Amino acid sequence: MATKQEIVQSVPQKGFFGHPKGLMSLFFTEFWERFSYYGMRAILLYYMYYELKQGGLGLEQSTANSIMAVYGSLVYMSGIIGGWIADRLFGSTKTVFYGGVAIMFGHIVLALPGGLTTLFVSMALIIVGTGLLKPNISNIVGDLYAENDVRTDSGFSIFYMGINMGAFIAPLIVGTIGLDYNFHLGFALAAVGMLLGLIFFLFTKKKYLGLAGSYVPNPMSKEERKKVFSRIAIGTVVVLIIGFILIRMGIMTIDVFTMIVSILGIVIPTIYFIIMYRSPRTNADEKSRVLAYIPLFIAAMMFWAIQEQGSIILAQYADQRTQLMIGSWKISPAWFQSLNPLFIIGLAPVFAWLWVRLGERQPSTPKKFAYGLFFAGMSFLVMIIPAYLNGTDTLVSPYWLVLSFFLVVIGELLLSPVGLSATTKLAPSAFAAQTMSLWFLTNASAQAINAQVVKLYKPESEIIYFGVIGAIALIIGLLLYFFAPKIEQLMRGVK
Repeated sequence: MATKQEIVQSVPQKGFFGHPKGLMSLFFTEFWERFSYYGMRAILLYYMYYELKQGGLGLEQSTANSIMAVYGSLVYMSGIIGGWIADRLFGSTKTVFYGGVAIMFGHIVLALPGGLTTLFVSMALIIVGTGLLKPNISNIVGDLYAENDVRTDSGFSIFYMGINMGAFIAPLIVGTIGLDYNFHLGFALAAVGMLLGLIFFLFTKKKYLGLAGSYVPNPMSKEERKKVFSRIAIGTVVVLIIGFILIRMGIMTIDVFTMIVSILGIVIPTIYFIIMYRSPRTNADEKSRVLAYIPLFIAAMMFWAIQEQGSIILAQYADQRTQLMIGSWKISPAWFQSLNPLFIIGLAPVFAWLWVRLGERQPSTPKKFAYGLFFAGMSFLVMIIPAYLNGTDTLVSPYWLVLSFFLVVIGELLLSPVGLSATTKLAPSAFAAQTMSLWFLTNASAQAINAQVVKLYKPESEIIYFGVIGAIALIIGLLLYFFAPKIEQLMRGVK
């Protein structure tokens, strides 16, 4: 395997805003991947619950909401598998390419007229593809820079901007085409977006990426590969047979499947924490930090449970409860999905400047999480006001949704990047990579729980729905703030 120095030397180190040229390759690949994903997601809920005569599948709205949440949960869970495949089998570069191909075919399947079977096949392909691509393309970004290169954080910021630019324009383009013309045409446009990303990646990786991501960190021997592939093949066949039998018997319904995923969303991270804490490879200080990480994990779960409802409950709210006519101009309900990335693009530099400006005076990690939960809770509590003032039978101003998305983005910038940083610092050395997977499980677990929660939403009871969830976030935030000094002690010197 090549050394870190050899990998860095194989990459042209200037050529993209003072950064390695390989960053351009990864920037535009991720831009188009996010364009395809968020474009598809902007219209997927509507496609599921719109009537057949409107080009949809005609599902119950509560069922469609639940499927969206499970879908999001499995997308994040699959990242664990993608990391393992890159580490043991293909390396990051090949895994990213295979993931992009799977995503593209997933969108192509959705672009074809079909029913529920077509929908689930598409979802399976996109879940697998995103799990292969998402964690590994970030790893390649890290490979472009030497260990002490001062440009690294800036490079990741530029890469993050590509993610949000793709996520910003996708609902505006795919959402408009999908809702105003034809859902399948919108999904086809998402497939074209991923194809463009693959073409750009394929034609630039050799020249600009060099050895970055091309190595396999922990390769399997031939004997190990044979054994693992046999087990995977047998396991897959067994699961498919059991699943087919249970579906035919009427036991494995959509509701049962969503409940299984919801349970896994709680069980998997619990097992992670127990294994890390009880491991003989975890020393006393690391055990203390694992305990400190648990309340942060719970807080992050609560935050993502609210944030991810922007593409589910607030998307339904935009479609059915919002006044979409401003004068003679009609807003597409899908356009509201562009607000989150738009606000992130605008506010991320402000927060980066703020933390540098405050220096040692900035709040501790637990307090930043508490503030993040406060803003998330407020983003739901403000949605009570229009229903309280005018009832639930009238259409409300679109600016209430704009305010809700704005508040939750402030919470996201207080919690998400801080959580990534805290994860790297609190992780036991023997479980460094797995703890990063655990951080991404905060989102997966949140959406797994959401699969049950979103079923409860109805316009006539939205005051209770938004009020209870918002209040829970505020209570958890207050508890976290109150116990912050104790959590800081358990962090054993980590700030």
